Amino acid sequence: MATTQVMAPPGERQDLTSRLRDFYTLTKPEVNLLILMTTSAGYYLASRGTFRFFGLVNTLIGTLLVASGTATLNQWMERVWDGQMRRTANRPMPSGRMNSIHALIFGILLSVGGGLYLFATVNTLSAVLALSTLLSYLLVYTPLKRITPLCTLLGAIPGAMPTLIGWAGGSGRIDPQAWFLFAILFLWQFPHFLAIALMYRDDYARAGYRMLPQFDLDSRFTRSEIVLFTLALIVTTMLPFIDRGGSYYVAAMFIAGAFLFYHSLKLSTSASTVLARKLVHASVIYLPVVLVIMVVLKR
Repeated sequence: MATTQVMAPPGERQDLTSRLRDFYTLTKPEVNLLILMTTSAGYYLASRGTFRFFGLVNTLIGTLLVASGTATLNQWMERVWDGQMRRTANRPMPSGRMNSIHALIFGILLSVGGGLYLFATVNTLSAVLALSTLLSYLLVYTPLKRITPLCTLLGAIPGAMPTLIGWAGGSGRIDPQAWFLFAILFLWQFPHFLAIALMYRDDYARAGYRMLPQFDLDSRFTRSEIVLFTLALIVTTMLPFIDRGGSYYVAAMFIAGAFLFYHSLKLSTSASTVLARKLVHASVIYLPVVLVIMVVLKR
């Protein structure tokens, strides 16, 4: 006997696709890509002996889940203010496409699931570090964005934690060299995020975010900060693995650093949002290059 297959109406299929796309958007996949790169670098640089591929995969899966949960819960906390900014008004919750309760449940499930996954498949230290990252980001950095420009300084700590999560996954401990890798990602965030703050200064102010000092109306102070942090970053990249990479390592890091410094120096001469955007793009190129240099020249 012939059977008849009932197909969902095109409108329902499109609605389901849109909902899934909104949940995916909540996880901030473009940010997660950088997080996974830094976690991978930490894991590989910490590994000794036979490389454990599935250990890396499990570390990345758990980290991705916690990072996605953190991004979702951050947007849940800021949903009202996101609706006041042009760059974020079309996000799932401010736009009204998603119920905030659904987003909250989704974020909690991802976060708890990621922590448990790391605990069960990797080790306790990586799970503790991942959940500590989530808590410090949500309970320290997120509320401070509306209080003080120092939020960038404190937010750079959880922002650099994926390096330690990866290191803990690869070795089961945090060695002194792990802190050099942590410092690189910590310092990298200042030229990157301060340039973003310059690009969207008016937008942030509209929502009450204090990403930049109120006294710095011409942004000279912030642009000087960017140059100083860029120099500190370049110097730091040359410290941790000089004995392992030798002159090739130093030369490669110098070239990469010169590329980033050029763009930060250009921005220091003008408050142009175009130059700020170019620095953001340069920083996104710079970080993977630095990580690749470290991985390739590991001995």
